[in-house]
Amino acid sequence: MRVRVLFQGWTFLVLVATVLFSSAGMMAEETIRGRVLGGGAPIAQSTVTLWEAGADKPKQLAQTKTSDDGRFELRGRARGSDTVLYLIAAGGAAKAKQGSGDNPNIVLLSVLGIKPPAEVVVNELTTVASAYTAARFISGSSISGNPLGLRIAAGNAPNLVDPTTGTWGKVLVDPLNSTQTATLATLDTLGSLLTASFTVADDNWRTSFYKAATPTGNATPTNTLEAVAGIARQPWAAPKDLFALFDQAYPQPQDGARRAAPFAPYLVLAPPDFALALCFAGGGMFANGRFMFDKDGNLWSGQNWMPGSQSGVNRAIGGGVVKMAPNGTPLSPPITGFRGMGLDGVGWGTLVTNDRVWISGFNGKILVMDLDGRPVSESELPITKGLFGLMGVNVAENGDVWICDGPGNQMLYFPGGRVNEGKIVKVTGLASPFDVIIDPQNRVWVSNSASDTVVRFPANDPTKVETFHAGLSVRALGLDQKGNVWVASNMSPDFPPPKMPPHATIMQQFKILAAAGLSYPKPTGVVNMIQPDGTQRVPGGYNGGGTLDAPWGLNIDGNGDVWVGMIKNRSIVLLAGDDTKGHPTGTRAGELIHQFTGGGIQMITDVNIDPAGDVWVANNWNSIDAATAENPVFATSTWGGGSGLTVIYGVAGPVKPPRVGLAKSY
Repeated sequence: MRVRVLFQGWTFLVLVATVLFSSAGMMAEETIRGRVLGGGAPIAQSTVTLWEAGADKPKQLAQTKTSDDGRFELRGRARGSDTVLYLIAAGGAAKAKQGSGDNPNIVLLSVLGIKPPAEVVVNELTTVASAYTAARFISGSSISGNPLGLRIAAGNAPNLVDPTTGTWGKVLVDPLNSTQTATLATLDTLGSLLTASFTVADDNWRTSFYKAATPTGNATPTNTLEAVAGIARQPWAAPKDLFALFDQAYPQPQDGARRAAPFAPYLVLAPPDFALALCFAGGGMFANGRFMFDKDGNLWSGQNWMPGSQSGVNRAIGGGVVKMAPNGTPLSPPITGFRGMGLDGVGWGTLVTNDRVWISGFNGKILVMDLDGRPVSESELPITKGLFGLMGVNVAENGDVWICDGPGNQMLYFPGGRVNEGKIVKVTGLASPFDVIIDPQNRVWVSNSASDTVVRFPANDPTKVETFHAGLSVRALGLDQKGNVWVASNMSPDFPPPKMPPHATIMQQFKILAAAGLSYPKPTGVVNMIQPDGTQRVPGGYNGGGTLDAPWGLNIDGNGDVWVGMIKNRSIVLLAGDDTKGHPTGTRAGELIHQFTGGGIQMITDVNIDPAGDVWVANNWNSIDAATAENPVFATSTWGGGSGLTVIYGVAGPVKPPRVGLAKSY
């Protein structure tokens, strides 16, 4: 079986990292052949439809029915250049169940992307993979949404399941994911639940399954695709119920033998959620700092340290800058990452604009690149002479760039983002400034990592400083769609403040805070919301019901909800935003929605959301001994920095990049 695609007068250069993210030209005709399977057996007389997905209502390109052995052939006509293809297989008789007739509850999916593969299989696993990566774009059996998000979804589905074989994708079975996380077992369990719904289950089971798969405020699913899409959007809603249904459909034999589930390995323990997440590494990644996306959905992040080095807070070899394609493929050089202009090691200083990447470094240098990683200058910027410990960097809507000088307790200002016009700006009330954001009124907000304050001043008059209180050691700032500023603080207001030497370097701060905060016997840290008028509904902040523990980074998703990365308890916490939708009645701002954990999640700094609604999680530290000890254990001495990053698929509202000003929904 092969897929034959004919191009009329078009030539395509396809890069390995961007196969499904580049626009293809108008296709004259496409012939797609494949099979529809359920429970490993054919589904006969299933209606297979080829669809074109884009920003508007999906367009049907071709339709046919499967033969008795589940085979089909489709021929599609010309389509647009900015769209993806997907297959829906609806109804049919599942040969895996003897005597089965046409079953309208069977609806299977495979998202194929811009360029279809040579062979296709549509089954339960392709349905799970496609429904999770495209979760934010599925309505019933239709798929539509922002074109960039659709391409990202299509490019990530093969990471989970190979559309040509209907079996596990290469990323899912690599060493980072197959043995260190429960994603493989979770995917197989979900696939088995779909199989059960049209093979071994009765009506009562199916009713319970569809109920457990219903997102808050949504209609109850009526078929397999709607069910798995519902689980994907809110995988925390009913994990115990779903696992109980799996156990009921495929009971564990008393002798300990394998369950009769069609896919293995499967979950042995009830999970805290049914999220699907994958880990990625490479491109110089080691100890991620801030995460930022460019206009094409590529991820950029400055790295604390160099991979393979025995780096920590006492001695370190600085890292470079990584760029990852939307499907997790490294686009930056291995080990070193992108470098230049004297940069050596990066903390919180990563910014992406429409055409530039700004990186501020531990060693006081500033690297400015184009979106291909080319520095704009071969020499160091004059303004950086004598500086060290530069932290957060951000841009105003008018193009002004602001950078935090932590040890210097001052700001750097580049009007219009002009690299050679940088100025030093003195601001009263700065105490190791860490992060900076600029609101739509062109007011600059700066967090103080050596105090409990956030300061605000007009960009055109830094003498008019206002001060707001949060928790101790204030870190990340984020602007939601209403102009509220969300603030993450490492420690709660009642935490015994550690003694911090004046002008301590960021690494000295880390060491002191690690000794105090990471050994604290109870959870600590808060998130505050400061409204545009400066008021706080809850001045003491939100603690997520005790789930927040040394929160560090945060970002706002397309729904206005708040995602927070924890450096201490190795988790990501989702908090309700300001009067956001899709939550149980009565949910208030700052309340806990869910806490995500997993084998690929280490000590987290940042968390950010891409145009497909995927949550990207920055592993910053791994082994505390390797990161902080004067003489760490040699065998694990390269484990101080976090290993790679984790992507949780389809759980957030998509966000339009780059991050400038308010969070932007599609």
